[in-house]
Formats: sequence, C-alpha cells, structure tokens
Amino acid sequence: MDGEYINKERLIGDLKTLMNDADELLRATASQAGEKITVARQKIEQSLVEGRKAVADAEKTFVKKSKEAAEIADDYVRENPWSAIGIAAGLGVVLGFLIRGK
Repeated sequence: MDGEYINKERLIGDLKTLMNDADELLRATASQAGEKITVARQKIEQSLVEGRKAVADAEKTFVKKSKEAAEIADDYVRENPWSAIGIAAGLGVVLGFLIRGK
C-alpha cells in the first residue's frame, strides 16, 4: 500500500511539472499570432485550469487517505503495543541483515 501512495505522489508531481511546462510554453508563444495558435492556446489554457483542479482534488484525497492510514496505524499500536514492538523489532532485524549484507 505504501508503494501505491508513492506512485500517486509521483504522479501528482509529474502532473504539476507538466502543467508548469505548458505554462512556460504559453508564455513563450504569447507573441505569436494566428488563428490556429490562438485556438491552441485557448485549449491549453482550459486544460490547465481543469488539470490544476484535478491535481488539487487528488492532493486532498492523498492527504486524507494518508491521515486515515496513520490513524489506523496509531490505533493498532495503542491497542496492541507488544505486537507493534515485536513487528518493529522483526523489521529492524531484517533491515539490519539486508544492510549488513551489502
């Protein structure tokens, strides 16, 4: 599940980069004239407006889901402290072996 969040976070970052690049393209072509360029610029501007809204919505969902996951983990640790300690110790041992093996 952590990989899913990382992929969503990366996707949001990539979309922001794409929108910034499109903004830069619009600025670079601002002095260009012609009906086709004007129509293309209007389409890009509308797509950017819609894209920014979609990214903002995705970020809100991402933050909400992350908080929910953290609350679930916190509840589990509070209800099962010894299990949580055992899991953490086991992960520490495994990570120690993996790091040592390199």
